[in-house]
Amino acid sequence: MASLMENLIEVLNRESSEYEELLELSEKKTSIIVSNNLEELQKITDEEQELVSRIANLEKKREEVTADIANVLNKDVTTLKLTNLIDMLSARPAEAAALAKVHDRLQTTVRMLQRVNEQNRELLANALEMVEFEMNLIQAANTAPETANYNRGAYNAGDTMGVSRRGFDAKQ
Repeated sequence: MASLMENLIEVLNRESSEYEELLELSEKKTSIIVSNNLEELQKITDEEQELVSRIANLEKKREEVTADIANVLNKDVTTLKLTNLIDMLSARPAEAAALAKVHDRLQTTVRMLQRVNEQNRELLANALEMVEFEMNLIQAANTAPETANYNRGAYNAGDTMGVSRRGFDAKQ
């Protein structure tokens, strides 16, 4: 049982470190989103994907170790929580303290990560809203009303107000 607890604490520490690294990347991403640097945003996103993959592997290991602990304790793995495990380890205060410490560290990091990700989500939503507004503005300019100028044959010879009839020039 002691080695299983050590394995669990080790996996949780590694998982917490990975989440802390992910938090740092998310905080960097905030300034990159604000500066509209798409190239750097892509790099950060690639790094995040790599970290998420490593976290997923650690999560699998944590689930395996937790299942082994539940098996030894004859408990249901679906109801076994870290807080319950910490309470069960009252006879071993060193392991209980180490498990509580890593639990708190992981919980704090995940909360901070959720906050930063929510902030980034709002920034991206605002950026998309601005792009949509600008696209609507361009479309509205293209459908602006014509002036009421007629030629001798009573045909409308008016121009569209404020818009030239040229297409989009990507070279500009």
